[in-house]
Amino acid sequence: MKKRATVRQIAADTGLSIATVSRVLNDQANVAPQTREAVLRAAGRLGHDGLPRRAPAGGVFVRCPYLLDDYFGPMVSSIVETVELHGMTAVVNAGTAARRPGVLTGLPRTAGLAGGVLILPPESPEDLARLRDQAFPFVVLDPRTSPPRDIVAVSSAHVTGARLLMAHLVELGHRQVGIIAGPKEWLVTTSRMAGYVAALADAGVLPSPERIRFVNEPSMDNGYRAAAELLDQPVRPTALACFNDKTAVGALRAARERGLRVPQDLSIGGFDDADIGQATEPMLTTVHQPLAEMGRMAVTMLVRMLKGHALDARHVELGTDLVIRGSTGPARQVTDV
Repeated sequence: MKKRATVRQIAADTGLSIATVSRVLNDQANVAPQTREAVLRAAGRLGHDGLPRRAPAGGVFVRCPYLLDDYFGPMVSSIVETVELHGMTAVVNAGTAARRPGVLTGLPRTAGLAGGVLILPPESPEDLARLRDQAFPFVVLDPRTSPPRDIVAVSSAHVTGARLLMAHLVELGHRQVGIIAGPKEWLVTTSRMAGYVAALADAGVLPSPERIRFVNEPSMDNGYRAAAELLDQPVRPTALACFNDKTAVGALRAARERGLRVPQDLSIGGFDDADIGQATEPMLTTVHQPLAEMGRMAVTMLVRMLKGHALDARHVELGTDLVIRGSTGPARQVTDV
């Protein structure tokens, strides 16, 4: 276990006196702002137990810089409900307007906030580290990029879920599988690709780059366009593994326009188990993510931080399950379009 830093070590690191460091850690007012920030940054980096604690009764900043659809909506709802169960108030910052720059930098100076839950934050790991160094407690939910090891994060088991979906397709006899992946820079895309590739490798298949399409935004329209490209190849895939249920719905439209029957001519699998996947014909085979439970877990870990409890596990993954419905079936040999 990492040894916690002492006041003397923080003083040596910052070049300040022990008395000055003590005044900051005791939250006394007679300290210059830049000095306070330097001490808190060093304390956060070195790991000091005496950082000023915000009262658990304060508000929890919940940031979701995306539309509250059937993916993000369950997360935000469960966070708000769990925050209130702990006797706190949720301050929700959601929608595309929440993407404005500088949102995180002002949080430590915002009165009445005890901590925050940041959903798929677009900021860099360095920005998150700076927020941590200012002693503002927060949890990252569904991280977009790999967070620093000492930042608390909650996600689902993306590698396992993707492997389950691809193994299901392989078991049905599919070897020519097209993959509609998410944005290249997203951590979840890398994780799911690892799961897909592992399941194909178990069957002795290496995915060809021609069978993979990355989308900048995992939407129905982008799923449609990516599927159209894959299905118009001289030897088309017999199955498509899609980044999420939205892209899978787009793939269903592309298949229908080409006269392909699902699953007789083409199998399609999604990810998330969103409501939209049960409104299609046929209903989508997909990977279930425990979205509401992820929100509850994020609040639970934040409350533990606010109460000063030690967290041995800082990066938590919740289990994923395969939900088999009507959009996947046995492979059919395809030789041409």
